[in-house]
Amino acid sequence: MALRTACKMAISVLALSALTACGGGFGSPATDRPAQYSNPNNPNNIETDPENTIWSIFNRGSNDTKVSVNKYLWSASLEVLNFLPVQSVDPFTGVIVTGYGTPPGGGRAYRATVLIDDPALDARSLNVALQSSGGRPVSKATSRAVEDAILSRAREMRISDSKF
Repeated sequence: MALRTACKMAISVLALSALTACGGGFGSPATDRPAQYSNPNNPNNIETDPENTIWSIFNRGSNDTKVSVNKYLWSASLEVLNFLPVQSVDPFTGVIVTGYGTPPGGGRAYRATVLIDDPALDARSLNVALQSSGGRPVSKATSRAVEDAILSRAREMRISDSKF
């Protein structure tokens, strides 16, 4: 009986100490606040920006949504590599990932990953990585030929756009 009473007392003390740990102390919350939190219209001292409203989320004026990819390189890449099935396209980062496909007149299957990382129509803006069906990278000459074909087509597209 004494053991049972001691267990009940220990559980009661633990429950009471857990409840008192949740309390805020002896003072009332209004008297414990520093003077900087004493604004009755803003009791939690939340800073507000008059220019920021609920409608600000629909504002498209931020620089985060601008696409920094050259449109001619983008279109030319998709056009030159049109024999490859497109797996993933991200115009915001400038990445095109294709699946395996065989070029017209070719016997080996390739897949390509294209990265366009600059808005300039320049060879430095274009990176093409080709891989053969065995998982091995292709020769530098083949990769260079694909890059040259994409750059040539992009320049043709730009010239045809400037005529109008």
